[in-house]
Amino acid sequence: MLVMERHIDINDYNYDLPDERIAKFPLAERSASKLLVYDNGTIRESRFAHVAEHLPEGAMLVFNNTRVVRARIVMHKASGARIEVFCLEPHAPADYERAFQQRGESQWSCIVGNLKKWKEGEVGIDFDYRGESHTLRAEIVERGTREHIVRLRWSADCTFGELLEELGRIPIPPYLNRESEDIDNTRYQTVYARFEGSVAAPTAGLHFTPELIEAMRAQGFGFEEVTLHVGAGTFLPVKDDDAAQHPMHTEHFITTRATLHNILRNIDRVVAVGTTSVRTLESLTALAWRIMTTGTPATERVIGQWELYDIPATFSGREAVQLLVDYMDSNGLEQLKAATQIMITPLGYRFRIVRYIITNFHQPKSTLLLLVGAYVGDDWHTIYDYALGHDFRFLSYGDSSLLKVDR
Repeated sequence: MLVMERHIDINDYNYDLPDERIAKFPLAERSASKLLVYDNGTIRESRFAHVAEHLPEGAMLVFNNTRVVRARIVMHKASGARIEVFCLEPHAPADYERAFQQRGESQWSCIVGNLKKWKEGEVGIDFDYRGESHTLRAEIVERGTREHIVRLRWSADCTFGELLEELGRIPIPPYLNRESEDIDNTRYQTVYARFEGSVAAPTAGLHFTPELIEAMRAQGFGFEEVTLHVGAGTFLPVKDDDAAQHPMHTEHFITTRATLHNILRNIDRVVAVGTTSVRTLESLTALAWRIMTTGTPATERVIGQWELYDIPATFSGREAVQLLVDYMDSNGLEQLKAATQIMITPLGYRFRIVRYIITNFHQPKSTLLLLVGAYVGDDWHTIYDYALGHDFRFLSYGDSSLLKVDR
């Protein structure tokens, strides 16, 4: 089916979000956030600390363990002009793990602030590292429309990851309308974040504390992790009235054989913590269907925006995960790395692996709100009206919701 045959009026996914309802800062206690529980058409209020009371016995929660990097670096031209380089994803080397281990030089795809002042030449910053003076210099090696390839070179004997920890700033969402502060270094990060690569947090997980996780383990709940590096594209608004024309951004993800084995054992009790976990888990179906039809998951090819819509409805999540498990077992693979552009919308999307969703409240006219609409249908209006009318806090640092729909 051609994309032009699909149509989604983004104005049907709009609502009035007053600025004062956007949480500018996190609460003092992560799990003190309010929790809206939507259960097959009924709504009730709770606290996130009590989320376990509203989950099926023995449910398995899937976290996205990506770690937000301090991806914003402020430098200056010799003239004094302030230039901000926002590192989005590695270019050379393109692999995240290798890129963060680079020493001396690395190339990244970047958004550049105050680009009009940077026509040519280098920008830079002097800094101290372990008691010695060093320099970081940057130059644009390839200009694009929105993103540019920037070569970064530094004199300190440190990795690029260590350099960002030294000089970078946490890239908090633009809708917060403020500069990042010290509190964001810890609170715009989940307690289980492990692998560097995101420029935005998987914010549904911000409500979990180590104590809450351990208490839930003791009650018999399971936990698994996937890794999807969240890109800045998650904040891109849908500008076309027809949301089907919105080009989805590419995000890289990793899952392991052990995780897939555990998902298969709990296939009817999978709780996706956040939309990024949803995107990762649902993308697995496309890799499995490639095995079914070609004998290989072809992970070097990005999962297309509409690829999952053309998979037969009879192809179940259980069958998909079993295929992936068998493929990895037979080939001795410990992990799968792939990239996805999937767009989950109310336009006939079929959830195959995700049974329940924990997620915050999203921006009007956003692809994330479309995902919620795909899961709960038109009841998203009821959910958001309730949240607005009962003092729920919105967006990244806001309150949470647990969505449950029998399928």
